Amino acid sequence: MQYIIDVLFYRTLSENFTEYVNTRQRDIGNIDFNYANLTDDNAEQMRYELSKDKGIFILPSELFENIRINANKIPNLNDTLTNIFINIEKSAQRTKHEQTIKGLFTTIDISKLLSNTPIDAVNDVLIQILDFVDSLPLYDYSNSEIDNFGDIYEILLTIYQPNAKKRNGQYYTPQIISELIARIALMGKTNVKKVYDPTCGSGSLLLKVVDILGKDNIQYGIFGQDNDIVAYNMCRLNMFLHDIDTYKLHIALGDTLTDPQFKDELPFDVIVSNPPYSIKWKGKSDPNLIKDPRFSKAGVLAPKDKADFAFIMHMLSWLSDDGRAAIICFPGVLYRGGVERKLRKYLIDNNYIDCIIQLPENLFVGTDVSTCIMVLSKSKLDTNILFVNTTRIADNRSFSQEHTEIVLNAIKDRKEIEYFTKVVSNEEIAKHDYNLSVSIYVPREEIIIPIDINAINNEVKQIVERDNILREEIDKFISEYEVDV
Repeated sequence: MQYIIDVLFYRTLSENFTEYVNTRQRDIGNIDFNYANLTDDNAEQMRYELSKDKGIFILPSELFENIRINANKIPNLNDTLTNIFINIEKSAQRTKHEQTIKGLFTTIDISKLLSNTPIDAVNDVLIQILDFVDSLPLYDYSNSEIDNFGDIYEILLTIYQPNAKKRNGQYYTPQIISELIARIALMGKTNVKKVYDPTCGSGSLLLKVVDILGKDNIQYGIFGQDNDIVAYNMCRLNMFLHDIDTYKLHIALGDTLTDPQFKDELPFDVIVSNPPYSIKWKGKSDPNLIKDPRFSKAGVLAPKDKADFAFIMHMLSWLSDDGRAAIICFPGVLYRGGVERKLRKYLIDNNYIDCIIQLPENLFVGTDVSTCIMVLSKSKLDTNILFVNTTRIADNRSFSQEHTEIVLNAIKDRKEIEYFTKVVSNEEIAKHDYNLSVSIYVPREEIIIPIDINAINNEVKQIVERDNILREEIDKFISEYEVDV
């Protein structure tokens, strides 16, 4: 799968670069200009200026579209692709995008993976990969409402590593939920100093914050960290394609819990995150962690087999005094006992939880768990927690823009609406043994809620059609690959 991801990155950079050059030329009157048709010698004359402005340079002969067209004529396609990947990274050296592009390609030598396969057969496999990646619908790179890399990665992960998501706790954040998370974290803010996602994945949450707030209204930086090399590279590429200013962009690779980056950048005004659910971590087996300022104030560490609260405490510690964190959580954090109860007690007694939002089931591909959103704040004006049960207004995968607006208004108004919202004092929650399950405070209505079946069917149809396009292409590629290799 990694080689497919590399080729996907290659295609994306290639098309983005070509579009950039063509747009520049057409703006000065060269209406019929097409960079892909230029000779390498003519293109070399543009190298310095394009590298300086765009941050990378790709020769016409090394563009994805030209390599794909001429793939049958290339004697050793593996070496050619490897050299192109190297050349793209080299072209970014000493430019503003050097750190963004550096290490983007893993440069896996596919010939070693197919060591007993004749070179012609290796070429055939690579041609199939090129054709497959070319068939993927990447749409408009500048549209931050669509995170195609996240969608495609989710499907690839499902097919090639069907147990990987459950094992690693990785679940891709749907765009409508990304918007809800971002708008909750940004509520009341028109400009911020720093934005942070400690488990950034493909960067969809960070991009949504930028889209809503505007990159010029983020003064000092956009920060993210992820422990997965593919997600880390995908996030960097996503930021590059969405033209995020390099001097504001800070994406790191590593374990946020045991090796957090950006300590010198604290605190953060806006934190958004969909951390992996109930994964294992070092916990109390590492005696230094209880001394860590992120965890020491609570006096206990999250369980070794459930790191959910470790991420929550990390984000709380790094949140500014007037900031807000919006975190997608596994429902177990709301009610599990033991040290997790003690951690909830710490958060509630210190008045850090602003609201808990119950989301409908089946919103996240790969899990039918009914997740929730926990909103943290250090500057609350009261000692209450707002509970919102969105199952009152939406069900399954029907969550829409209209539902987002309803939830946001409920958070702003903080009024009680039967079967939907409830404002509960910290003292009352303590009487319930610090249980934060939304159903305790906002029970479900015992009647059938009328819904617009046609509207839901249309929404579902659009989602299914898009997924089917990707899945059909992937299935086609896999079947051809299995037959030929």
